Amino acid sequence: MATPTPQAASPCGLRERKKQRTRDALIRAALELFTEQGYETTTIDEIAEAVNVSQRTYFRYFANKEEVVFAVQEMVEARFLAELNERPAGEAPLTALRNAVMVAWDEIGSAIESVVPVELHMRSYRMIESTPALVAAHLRRSSDLEEQIARLIAGREGLDVDTDPRPRVVVAAFCGVMRVAGKVWGEGQDCSVASIRELTKSYLDHIGPAIDDDWRIR
Repeated sequence: MATPTPQAASPCGLRERKKQRTRDALIRAALELFTEQGYETTTIDEIAEAVNVSQRTYFRYFANKEEVVFAVQEMVEARFLAELNERPAGEAPLTALRNAVMVAWDEIGSAIESVVPVELHMRSYRMIESTPALVAAHLRRSSDLEEQIARLIAGREGLDVDTDPRPRVVVAAFCGVMRVAGKVWGEGQDCSVASIRELTKSYLDHIGPAIDDDWRIR
């Protein structure tokens, strides 16, 4: 079989880039519309029209409106899981979780901005928090992600997650702190990636002291 030449492979590469640009454009248009006029009132037809594509084209990329809402968040989560999977085996679970999220935030900012402005990502976060149907979806997705992380941590430690509660306990603490940090960031004025990274670092650094320290002023 002949080896494909760069010229032969080029059209495929062009098609993939075009598909990625269309997907990114649909995400951005959807989030703009959702944050401007509301999630429930925005239709798929409106999103497709904003990008100059058909409804059929929209459904090639997303099964429904909910999928497009969480597309950027899924990208962030995938980057975190990939980094967690690569953490050194000798790192303690909470240390591995903390280091993975810090490294992920170092690299994910430019990835987010290649799809949507961070400011739009922040507005979308607020929109999710104020939309009951999306709050429910967010909680469901968060629960699924926590289970995925817990099983990954259990695998790193050579534990059975179904008989040893520690992986789920440490992941519940970690994810709870991440949710609080995200909520505080979403309610603030600084929408930069640096801001959420530093806020996340600060909150994660307080897990140990919050559990172990005597809070009473002596």
